[in-house]
Amino acid sequence: MTDETDEIAQRYARRKAYADGRYVRLNRDVLAGSQERQRALVSLLRQQGIRDLAGIEILEVGCGTGANLVELMFLGAQPERLAGNELLPDRLAQARSRLPQSVRLHPGNAVELALESGSFDIVYQSVVFSSVLDESLQRDLAAAMWRWTKPGGGILWYDFIYDNPYNPDVRGVPLRRVRQLFPAGRIKWKRVTLAPPLARRVVRIHPSLYAICNAAPFLRTHILCFIEKT
Repeated sequence: MTDETDEIAQRYARRKAYADGRYVRLNRDVLAGSQERQRALVSLLRQQGIRDLAGIEILEVGCGTGANLVELMFLGAQPERLAGNELLPDRLAQARSRLPQSVRLHPGNAVELALESGSFDIVYQSVVFSSVLDESLQRDLAAAMWRWTKPGGGILWYDFIYDNPYNPDVRGVPLRRVRQLFPAGRIKWKRVTLAPPLARRVVRIHPSLYAICNAAPFLRTHILCFIEKT
């Protein structure tokens, strides 16, 4: 387990070296993708009967620098009901600097966190599992997330489904794998996010081309899921 978490840290370090600045939200392609994902997220939550995030207890596993937690606050989540976990100390420090002190942050390997069972309405992961190449660690992490989720709540999942032939540090997580990881869950899902290499190209021509190209489902590379725990 320790070897795999060390490998994950090395993968993120390599990614930062070649992709630094690529995912800044002022980039037009990143902004378009973020806005599309927000709309899909709101739609998916409303399908679950969630009309307001106030009062909802949410944990993000692999919260990185805190951008998704900030986004959840923008959508109405209360800071004192938010929690995040991050393996990498430098990313956790950035999250701490940008988030209110009432947001609880937990360092280290999520599998080892001593969190109470059934303590969160939503447990969220965003492009974490695609960086976990060890299948046993994936299973352990999924089991922990499921354990922390209240009955009637669910796992909120966003990740890409295809392997990247140019990046051996990640692996796509298709829907069938999500079903394997959460066999007791009831899954609602959407295909989202225009393939990032294509998005970067088309928005240079005109930002409106993001939505036009994204209208073709086969060009979307990610899935957004709500995995309900009944």
